[in-house]
Amino acid sequence: MTTTVFLAVLCAALLHASWNTLVKIGEERFVGVALIAIFSGAVSLCGLAWVGLPNLSSLPWLLLSLVLHTGYCLFLSRAYGQGDLGQIYPLARGSAPLLAMMLSALFLREYPPLLGVIGALVLVSGVLLMALRGGGRRKLNGKAVRYALITAMFTAGYTLSDGAGARAAEAPLTYTLWLFTLNGIIMLPLLWLHQRGKTWGQIKRNWRVGLAGGTMSLLAYGIVIWALTQAPIGVVAALRESSVLFAMIFSVWLLKEPMGKARIAASLVIVTGVMLSRLG
Repeated sequence: MTTTVFLAVLCAALLHASWNTLVKIGEERFVGVALIAIFSGAVSLCGLAWVGLPNLSSLPWLLLSLVLHTGYCLFLSRAYGQGDLGQIYPLARGSAPLLAMMLSALFLREYPPLLGVIGALVLVSGVLLMALRGGGRRKLNGKAVRYALITAMFTAGYTLSDGAGARAAEAPLTYTLWLFTLNGIIMLPLLWLHQRGKTWGQIKRNWRVGLAGGTMSLLAYGIVIWALTQAPIGVVAALRESSVLFAMIFSVWLLKEPMGKARIAASLVIVTGVMLSRLG
């Protein structure tokens, strides 16, 4: 992994933690997730005229990713309704890199270097420690864990699919803009089904949050999709989870969630994993 890719993925991690914090601050989690998807789709739509159509070889991956991203949005919003940001975010992200690494080895025959694998394992260990021992105002319940782990499975799935799709497209920007545009189109009727007559009012009242979060979401994942074409999928997926560090800072600073020794220890483990991933 080059220094440019390394720093770009860290920037994407910061952006990802930022838009997730916006979702958690809002009163209705699904509304927050849906609005961010819709507005990121609207921003992407503005760029389609400059990139053209995705090539045919990337279409199966694009369609699969749309299904997986929709499932991710649905279960992420449910998970945030059951637990604190400092609990749900790392748990939902923690097991995804290992799944992505195994799936990329199994289906794409992509094997990251040994040091990269070790770094990923260390980083994920820190992420899971953050989730399970890092604490929060509420005790983790069965529903929170279940929804968070299902979210992780969707994350691993779309990471693999988007990595393969962007490589097949040979144009990461084109793939990204079409993915976000179509995902926004899918989320709009889902929001209407959830809110019915209140849909327009939600959009009108929360458009600033939706636009800010949608732009951050687009930039964050656009960077990741590009990185997936430049470095092993499993290593990129693991490094992306350094976003847990930023989410911890936001959860303590903005959401007033408690800070403890376990979170500090987990942070040190995550930083160690990040540096090992860089060396790998």
